[in-house]
Amino acid sequence: MELREGQVAVVTGAASGIGLAMARRFAADGLRVVLADVEAGALEKAAEALRAQGATVHARVVDVGARDQVLALADETYEKFGAVHVLCNNAGVGSGAEGRMWEHDPNDWKWAFEVNVWGVFHGIQAFVPRMLAGGEPGHVVNTSSGDGGIAPLPTASVYAVTKAAVVTMTESLYAHLKAEHAHVGASVLFPGPHMLRTGLWESHRNRPGRYAKTRPRRTPYRSLGQWEAAMKEAGQEVRFTPVEQVADFVADGIRADRFWLLPASEHSDRQIRARSQSMLDRSDPAYLEHFILD
Repeated sequence: MELREGQVAVVTGAASGIGLAMARRFAADGLRVVLADVEAGALEKAAEALRAQGATVHARVVDVGARDQVLALADETYEKFGAVHVLCNNAGVGSGAEGRMWEHDPNDWKWAFEVNVWGVFHGIQAFVPRMLAGGEPGHVVNTSSGDGGIAPLPTASVYAVTKAAVVTMTESLYAHLKAEHAHVGASVLFPGPHMLRTGLWESHRNRPGRYAKTRPRRTPYRSLGQWEAAMKEAGQEVRFTPVEQVADFVADGIRADRFWLLPASEHSDRQIRARSQSMLDRSDPAYLEHFILD
C-alpha cells in the first residue's frame, strides 16, 4: 500500500522509543496519527510535540493488556476519523524476571504475556475486522524482537517467549488475511539491527499493581546506561540503531508489503542458520551455549 496524506495510523506504545518514532514518520508522510500508551504524561508530551509540527493527532491512555481499553480505543478512533489504514501493535515490556526459569515469579510471566502477547491479539481483534470492512488498503505491523523471534536469549527468557509468540501470531494473521483475499497486509518487525535506546529497560515504572512482584528482587533493576557502562568496562563494543531508522524501515516495508521487517545483520543471519540447522539435524541447541551464564 502507499502511505498517503489523510490516512490514519494507530500506534501503541507511542509515547516514546520506536512507537513515537513510527508516529513521527507517519505524520511526516501526512497521515493522521493515533497515539496509545499507558504512560499519561509522556503520551501528552509526545502528542503536543507532534501537533506543534502540524500533525493531526489523537492520544488516548490505553493499557493494551486490558481488552476493553483497546476496544474503546478502536471505537474512539473510528468515531473521530472513520477509518484506520495502519495498525502498529508495538507496546511491550520487559518482565523483570530473575534467576532460573523455575525460580521466576509467576507474575513476571503474567504481566509480560498480558502486554506483549495479549496486547497484540487485542489490537488485531479490535481493529482488523473494521479495516477489512472498510475495503481500503491497510497494513498491520506487530513488533517482535530478535530475542525470541529469532533465537532466545536465555537470560531474558520471559521476554523471548512472548516475542516468539508474536512471530507465530503474525504468521497466522498473514495466512488468514491471504485466505480472505484481503487488501490488508501484515508484517512482523524485528527492531535493529543493533541495540535501541528505548524505555523497555525501565518497564517496571509502569507495572500494574495486579501483577506486582510477590517477593522482592534480589538485585536492583539495571538501567540501559548502567548496562552500557558495564559492557564497555568489560571491553565489549556497544552499538545502537537510531529509532528513526527503524521507523523508516517500517514505512518502506509497508509500501513494499514486506512480511519480514528484519534488517540486514550478519549476527541475525548466523543465528537463523544455526537454529534451522539444529532443527534439521535434530541436534541440541548449541547456538544457545555462549549466551548461558554460570
